[in-house]
Amino acid sequence: MTDLELGLSAHTILAGETTPRIDTPEGIAWHLDALTAMVPALVPMRDMAGVVLPRVNPRHFAGMAKVVCGQQLSVQSAAAIWSRFESLPGALLPESYLALSEDLVRGTGFSRSKFLTLRAVAEAELAGELDFAEVDGMPAEAAIARLVALRGIGPWTAEVYLLFCAGHPDIFPAGDLALLKAAHLGLGLDARPSIKEMIGLAQEWSPHRSVAALLFWRYFAAHKQREASLL
Repeated sequence: MTDLELGLSAHTILAGETTPRIDTPEGIAWHLDALTAMVPALVPMRDMAGVVLPRVNPRHFAGMAKVVCGQQLSVQSAAAIWSRFESLPGALLPESYLALSEDLVRGTGFSRSKFLTLRAVAEAELAGELDFAEVDGMPAEAAIARLVALRGIGPWTAEVYLLFCAGHPDIFPAGDLALLKAAHLGLGLDARPSIKEMIGLAQEWSPHRSVAALLFWRYFAAHKQREASLL
């Protein structure tokens, strides 16, 4: 079974659940319908964005490694570094990651700080101080608080992990630059909102904030594509 299949099987709708998860196009469409019915101002953004597809990453240590890899990098740069990193034998398991040398890991493109961040995550998991399965099931605020207690894990990293790896339905990474730019453009704001202002805006979209984030990312990509076509 591939990492993607493992992620999907971990996020499928459980018997008796009434709210779809966000790992299928159908689940995302359900949440988007509920979101835009609740906040009609988002309908034009949805129309421009087109189809919003799920983004499913590996869970637990491997998922956190991928999120850490992408910190403060473009999508293209992060993808190239991740491709090299995940090919290292043992890189995606905490116990074997600790056996990798700093030179080897940094040779893939990781910075020293990212190398040390993943060491802290691996050490916490092996010491029993971090249980990803437990964190994945926590309410958003509690899960974020648990993750940011780890070295090198800030709010953006915790929120992106919970959204893409744990499949949490109500996460909005308000510090993400693309989301801030999308809010500025799509909501017709006079200026790009601050992180604090973005958090306040996103509160109105609960309990569908994760799909709101996916919508904003897709809207921003569609906006850039339209601008490029006009050049």
